[in-house]
Amino acid sequence: MNALLTVEHLSKDFVLHGQGGTALEVMNDLSLTLHAGECLVLAGRSGIGKSTLLKMLYGNYLAQRGSIRLLFSDGPLELTELPAHAWHPLRRDVIGYVSQFLRVVPRVSAVEVVMEPLLARGGDAQEARLKAETLLDRLNLPPRLWQLPPGTFSGGEQQRVNIARGFIAEHPLLLLDEPTASLDAANRAEVISLINEAKARGTAMLGIFHDEDVRSQVADRLLPLDDHMMTKTSHFQDTHSSEQSS
Repeated sequence: MNALLTVEHLSKDFVLHGQGGTALEVMNDLSLTLHAGECLVLAGRSGIGKSTLLKMLYGNYLAQRGSIRLLFSDGPLELTELPAHAWHPLRRDVIGYVSQFLRVVPRVSAVEVVMEPLLARGGDAQEARLKAETLLDRLNLPPRLWQLPPGTFSGGEQQRVNIARGFIAEHPLLLLDEPTASLDAANRAEVISLINEAKARGTAMLGIFHDEDVRSQVADRLLPLDDHMMTKTSHFQDTHSSEQSS
């Protein structure tokens, strides 16, 4: 079975233009494969740069060297060569991301935040609302909060909105950045169930989980990063930005 995601010899530098072109090498020669229905968990010391890898796969950071390929029915797509405008449909339809923090939109209710990925695909509003409410209910967010903007919610409540938004669209590839970090035991268990259900329907997941109990219940494999993620400094001239905003 061919891998859905293939990463080969990936490297990343951050260039500090305000400090004379100082470069921080944060990744060197990283390779991985990820198959449908599999959860690959990134392992390594705190602060090593695990989130950097997820942001590269999501197109927020550019790679200096290496390859990132997604396999489609008509062949592989090289993401390191993808123009900025092509990332929008890819994120809408293929690659989902559950970050640690919810980017709050003023005056937009929690249920509308969760519905939005389905509406962006042209989905039926009534069906999207029902699915959003079902997920919020599973994640124990009180119905009285569903119609309120989540800007005033607690950190744990906002994270549950973020998780529901990330899982509602059932992307083929889902990136998980500490989705259980602010949750209590009951909601951690619910997220574990959501992850395992997603795996069962064929979703490929790449995740960061510092909670060893959660990791043990969702990981099919661990990817140690200690030999590939580092912070070294060197000086060189670079006229290109090291990050992409799209």
